[in-house]
Amino acid sequence: MTDAAASSPHLLTRVLLPAGTAPEAWRMLAARGMRALCDGYLAVLLPAYLLALGMGQLEVGLISTATLLGSAAATLVVGAWGHRFAPRALFITAAALMVATGLGFAGLSSFWPLLVVAFVGTLNPSSGDVSVFLPLEHARLAHAAQGEARTALFARYSVLGALCAAIGALAAGVPDLMHRWAGWDRLASMRALFAAYALMGALIWLLYRGLPMPAQGQAVAPPTPLGPSRGIVLKLAVLFSVDAFAGGLVLNALLSLWLFQRFGLSLSQAGLFFFWTGLLSAASQFAAPKVAARIGLLNTMVFTHIPANVCLMLAAVAPSLPMTLVLLFIRAALSQMDVPTRTAYVMGVVTPAERTAAASFTAVPRSLASALSPALAGWLFAFGWIGAPLLLGGALKIAYDLSLWRSFRQHPPREEGLG
Repeated sequence: MTDAAASSPHLLTRVLLPAGTAPEAWRMLAARGMRALCDGYLAVLLPAYLLALGMGQLEVGLISTATLLGSAAATLVVGAWGHRFAPRALFITAAALMVATGLGFAGLSSFWPLLVVAFVGTLNPSSGDVSVFLPLEHARLAHAAQGEARTALFARYSVLGALCAAIGALAAGVPDLMHRWAGWDRLASMRALFAAYALMGALIWLLYRGLPMPAQGQAVAPPTPLGPSRGIVLKLAVLFSVDAFAGGLVLNALLSLWLFQRFGLSLSQAGLFFFWTGLLSAASQFAAPKVAARIGLLNTMVFTHIPANVCLMLAAVAPSLPMTLVLLFIRAALSQMDVPTRTAYVMGVVTPAERTAAASFTAVPRSLASALSPALAGWLFAFGWIGAPLLLGGALKIAYDLSLWRSFRQHPPREEGLG
């Protein structure tokens, strides 16, 4: 390796990683940021692209559902059998699937082929990462740091994803801009952004090829299926599925569709909105470890989530666009503080050897549950009840918050410094 090539990871390590973190973790953070750039614009672009292909609101919901069902199936496979394979092989296979997904969406136009690609691929129509990458990266990151450093590492992982997704959301306006300024065909410009998603997948494939096997400097317990922590993981999985079902009603792709339908926002305007909400989410996730250090991981998850969901419900009935945007901005500033703290909590309440399985088996119900609700939201949109998904989603999320706090307030993580 040349001096220039070697210096890049060292620089990223110093900037991105908390003290005491294994150097390899920069690869997971870099890959998360690269995927988030694409997820940021595709979540906004997807409904507009499908509508431009001649599909309706119900088809948008069904394709969004297919992406999440496929992610759930892939995550279940990783959780049940992933411990039998070399981790690096799973990482590069997921990256190759990302390449195929981008090429499929760029080259196909009919509903059924796109539905198949959505199911088997890695497309993410939400504000967070729901793909097969998630349990693989979470388990690897959990081994890369301990105690407060782990919480800080997961916060950086989430913040980087939110920042990059915010920047990526601005790219959703590229087709409109190129159509107005250069006369480019709008649909062709949309296809080019899906091709860019495939290119990013190829870069991530190269990034993951450099993962050390085994992790450098780490005495990592071999991953195993769930054992001693099975009960707590199953209970968390059930509760997380309620939250995920509610979140599936207001995926970024569906929230952008709601903004298109209710207020007539353009792609550029929607992209700008998601840029600012992404920045607010990133700032809140950056603050999450400090809040958790004071009040605990679980309290941070619950007591920031409830007011965020009250704002979501109020936005559904707000009489004007400015008031709606203010409420959604407040929601964005609070709703994602539970992301790094939730991950750190799950990794902290299970044994080290169970972390890969725990990450998968808490992610799978989330993906399955969130996969059911976009089709329901699309059906509600098609019947003119466009505010119902926001109201239902907010109410279910508040019920989840209260149930989570009641069930686990006496169950701290195993390690000191986690909350």
